Amino acid sequence: MSAMRDSLVQYVAARRALGASFYEPALTLGHFVDWLEREGAAFITIDLALRWAMAPQHVQRATWGRRLSQVRGFAAWLSALDARTEVPPKRLLEARRRRNAPHIYTEQEIDQLMSEAARRSSRTGLRALTYTTLIGLLAATGLRPSEAMGLNRSDVDLVSGILAIRESKFGKSRFVPMRESTRAALAHYTRCRDRLCPLTLSEAFLIGEHGTRLNAASARTMFARLSQVVGLRAPTQHRRVGHGPRLQDFRHTFATGRLVEWYRAGLDVTRELPKLATYLGHVDVGLTYWYIEAVPELLQLAAQYLGQDRPGEGP
Repeated sequence: MSAMRDSLVQYVAARRALGASFYEPALTLGHFVDWLEREGAAFITIDLALRWAMAPQHVQRATWGRRLSQVRGFAAWLSALDARTEVPPKRLLEARRRRNAPHIYTEQEIDQLMSEAARRSSRTGLRALTYTTLIGLLAATGLRPSEAMGLNRSDVDLVSGILAIRESKFGKSRFVPMRESTRAALAHYTRCRDRLCPLTLSEAFLIGEHGTRLNAASARTMFARLSQVVGLRAPTQHRRVGHGPRLQDFRHTFATGRLVEWYRAGLDVTRELPKLATYLGHVDVGLTYWYIEAVPELLQLAAQYLGQDRPGEGP
């Protein structure tokens, strides 16, 4: 093991000892050390860090910034052990990712997508059943797609109408209540799923054609195909999926729908936002505020609300 690789092992262990899972950064820095060894570099320089960070082509600048940011943390720690180490300065590459404006689905679009999913044929019949349920579940609850596909059978309480979301993004777990219509739909899915696939091949709640957990990449591809059929994505050649609305946008639609309802009802949205942030599993209510900035209708409603004289407020 080279000295650099040994230092990386120590660095990763130190970060995990402080409570960080550090899984993805550890993999990325491992690739960085591989590259340094191929370059014959004995220590980190700003030039080397930049060359490695900017090596991937056809990616967003934020990807370069994120790679350099991970190297910066390692270099800052390593500089205390090796004075030759150069630490890349902050903001050398912008690491902030620009979030795409969300697509807010209309009720008609959701109905069209579910109807098209219901027409998907398969040997067992599970494909239509599972994809219709996935779309309906995302639209009704605002779950992240990974949370919905990560549900186990034991996480879905059809008696109490509660979903247990375990160790989701940022390591947070939470309980998500369901409306009665959603609970009934999931109960229907459970009965049909167990009839079509009586053998328990997986603990997953949503299963694919082979009885195993629904694959995220396959789900994204299938949804892109459905979107093309209903006109939400432009047709493409060579089986490419193109660009357009995503499964994640059901979450945005759910969140903005709640906010629009609150504004129109004259509620103090600043008081209600923490509830929505908790429901969605956001670590910071500021992440929930993003929806107000991202959706023009919400910005307009927010401006109207702020311009009104509200009860209990003086001129």
